[in-house]
Formats: sequence, C-alpha cells, structure tokens
Amino acid sequence: MRKILIIGAGKSSSYLIKYLLDKSQSENLQITIGDLNVENAKKLVSYHTDVNIIHLDVFDSNSRTEAVKNADIVISMLPARFHIEVAKDCITYKKHMVTASYVSKEMEALDDDAKANNLVFMNEIGVDPGIDHMSAMQVIDRIRDNGGKMILFESFTGGLVAPESDDNLWNYKFTWNPRNVVVAGQGGAAKFLQEKQFKYIPYGRLFRRTEFLDIDGYGRFEAYANRDSLKYQHVYGLDHVRTLYRGTMRRVGFSRAWNVFVQLGMTDDSYTIDDSKNMSYRDFVNAFLPYSPTDSVELKFRHALKIDQDDIVWDKFLELDLFSADKMVELDKATPAQILQKILMDSWTLDPEDKDMIVMYHKFGYEINGEKRQIDSTMVVVGEDQTYTAMSKTVGLPVAMATLDILNGKIKTPGVQIPISKEVYTPILEELKAYGVSFKEKKVPYLGYNPLNL
Repeated sequence: MRKILIIGAGKSSSYLIKYLLDKSQSENLQITIGDLNVENAKKLVSYHTDVNIIHLDVFDSNSRTEAVKNADIVISMLPARFHIEVAKDCITYKKHMVTASYVSKEMEALDDDAKANNLVFMNEIGVDPGIDHMSAMQVIDRIRDNGGKMILFESFTGGLVAPESDDNLWNYKFTWNPRNVVVAGQGGAAKFLQEKQFKYIPYGRLFRRTEFLDIDGYGRFEAYANRDSLKYQHVYGLDHVRTLYRGTMRRVGFSRAWNVFVQLGMTDDSYTIDDSKNMSYRDFVNAFLPYSPTDSVELKFRHALKIDQDDIVWDKFLELDLFSADKMVELDKATPAQILQKILMDSWTLDPEDKDMIVMYHKFGYEINGEKRQIDSTMVVVGEDQTYTAMSKTVGLPVAMATLDILNGKIKTPGVQIPISKEVYTPILEELKAYGVSFKEKKVPYLGYNPLNL
C-alpha cells in the first residue's frame, strides 16, 4: 500500500479526499486524514474503508512527526503559515510534500535540502495560485514553441456566487475566507505594467480603478488590480512584455460600493474600537462620521460619501442592515475590519442550497511573423452544493492529481517548486477536463488596451 497523509480537512478538502478515495483501490492507496476536528473529517469519507482518520494537532511535534514518518507523501491543507513545520518533518523523514499555498521564504529555504534528498515539494497547485499558473504557462509555452513572442499577459480570477444563487444587490457572497475579502488590497500599492510603463494604485484608489471583462454566457465582470502583478514576471519568462496585469474579479458595481468602506476606514485592521462589544451596527457606522446634533446617521453617511438617496449604491448599504440599532457587534476589542466582517457575514454567508462559482480569464498578446495577435482564455466552474463547492473542486483536484502524479513518477523533478513546467501541467490540465474544469479559447484582435474601459 502506498500511504498518503492529508493534514487538514477543511472546506477546500472535499474534492481532494473524494478523488483519492475513489482511486484508492485502483492505485493501491492507504489514506490517513489528520485534523483537529475528527468529526468534520468523518463527514467527508462516508463509507470508504481505505481511510484512517486521526486527531492531529500540527503543534504537537510527537503526533505530527509520527504521522509524517508513516506516510509516503504528505498533503498539507493547513493555513499557509503552518506548512513549514510539516515541511521540515518531510525533509527529515524524506517524504514528498504538496500544498496549495504560496511559497513562503521559509519553504523556499528548503529547496536545497529537498533536491539533495530527491524530494518533490509542490506548492501553489490549487486554483489561484495553481490552475492560473498551469493554464497560463500552457498557452505561453505553445505560443513560444510556434515561434511567437509574448508582448501582453493579463490574468483575472474571482471566487463568486453562481448566477442561480445571486440574490443580493452586491452580487456577491463569501465563498472563501471572509477576512481575506475584507482586508484585500492592503499592505502597499498595487503595481503592474502597461505598455512598458510601471503603474501604481494606492489602496485608497484601488477600487475605483477597475477593468471590465465579458465572459460568454455569464455577462460582464469588473476586476481590481492585485497587489503585485509583477511577482511572476520572471518566473513565467515574461521579462520583456509590454503589459503585465493580474486582478481579482467581481460583478460590476461591487468595487464602487466597497470603496465606501475603504474611504470611511471600516476595512482598517490596525487598531481596536473601544467598547466594541456593546456597539450596535448603527453605533459602529456613526463612529466614523462627524458629530451632528440634528442629522441622522443615514444623512451623515450619504453626505460624507456624496451618495444621493436614489443612487443604487445606497440601496446596497440598506440591504446590509448597516444602520440597525438592534443588531449588536458583540465582539470585544475588535478592529474595524473584524466588525465589518461580522456585519457582512450576516448577509453574505452562503445558504445551504447556494452554489458558488470560480471564474478565470487570461489574455495573451503576442507577435508572430511581424503580426500582433491575441488569445483570450476563460474558465467557469459552478459548485454542486455546500460540500462540493467550485472552490473545493478547483483547489482540491489539482492537489490530488499532483500527489498521484508524484507517487506514480510522472512528476520527477525535485525541489521546492510551483506548477509551471510541462511535466506538471500537461497531465493535470488534461485530467481536469474530465471533471468539467477546462478553458475556452478564442482569437481576438490585439489592441494593447482594453476597449471596454474607453
């Protein structure tokens, strides 16, 4: 039996576990799932016998090392900051490792040790990062193999609510970690490249500088810039491109409304609100507005943000019960961002029958035989239910496939890495098609700019 250890059985693990259990007989797999919450893990394995569920605290070195020692390969689905202890154990006991998280500096530092022990440490093999890397490099490599020269690359991803479950004015619900949504874009100016010019968008302007995108069958979206679009420029071999831009997708109108929270300071996570526990939602909003002996909180809010009462954006805030004097914060020593998160979770938490959706859009501009051309590539995946979500599908399946490909010797190159080589992406992208995860490509005129933004 070939032994796979999965550490973490959270929301993104459902498809990962199902895929490996479905293959356990044909691939001779013994799967162990380690989690703090054993009951949650049990819900994901149903009737399967080729699985062992253990209580595992990643900070308990004895139980962690014992579990790693008994595996042939380790999958860490923990929060990114917890991977490193597992990774060190994998080096010590000479085990391959797979994660969906960004490569940290601590993980990168293990590259020489991984290579010395002929170990594959595959990271960033979820959806974003993951499928974005693989799908982008497949087209970029194809263009180069055919003699083309890349001159533009833009990439956008969004975790959204599916159209059939889109029933609020924001056209949005939380499909992933709510905290990451609330604090998105903070920590420095967004940086990207447009026509050979470096461009910067400070946080205070981020949600008013958006791109428009159309996806056949799903309508129009908007995207705001990721913090550092140039992070993968060298990695992708795009050192000489004219335009390089990466962004996050939302439905049109979301960013304009979200910018109101940014301008008021409600997304700030750097300080705590006094007596937050006893605040109403209305008190919280009022804390960011000027004093007036006569004006209501609503009037002050609209005046401060220059929002007319017949503006659609105003209805978005009313829908959130933002001005309720009855709903209480009930969080002690909370930051503005934490309070805002609680308010939004009241309205944006997925109902049991809701479905989520992952959208991805790549633009490839290139020159071949003196002619400029462009390929647009799009992917849309809709979830089945609250267990088998689009997010868990697009994160979990690539992780599972990479794990099996490492075990089967299809992925051989050792070291700490991300999935940008043909050895990795070719078999995984091909297999993903069987699960409905595929891209539609179309050739469009190369303009060098987005005509929807004129």
